[in-house]
Amino acid sequence: MLVLTRKIGSNILIGDDIKISLISVDGDKARIGIEAPKDIRILREESITGTINENKRAASEVMDLKELFSNYDKDSKK
Repeated sequence: MLVLTRKIGSNILIGDDIKISLISVDGDKARIGIEAPKDIRILREESITGTINENKRAASEVMDLKELFSNYDKDSKK
C-alpha cells in the first residue's frame, strides 16, 4: 500500500486516466474527488461489505425457510 500525505487541492494520478483530488479535510474526515473513465467502477468498501453481509443474512433466512417447509412436509405426512 502506498501511503501519501497531501495538501488540500493536490492531486494523485493513477495511470493515464484516473485522478484523485483532495478537496477538503474536516477533523477526521477527508473529502476526495475521483475522475475516471465511465467504465471504471468506483465503490466504497463499506458499501460492498454491507451488501455482502446483507446477502449472507438473506441467504441464511432462505435456508431457515427451507428447513421450516421441510419440517412442515414431514409433519403433514404423519
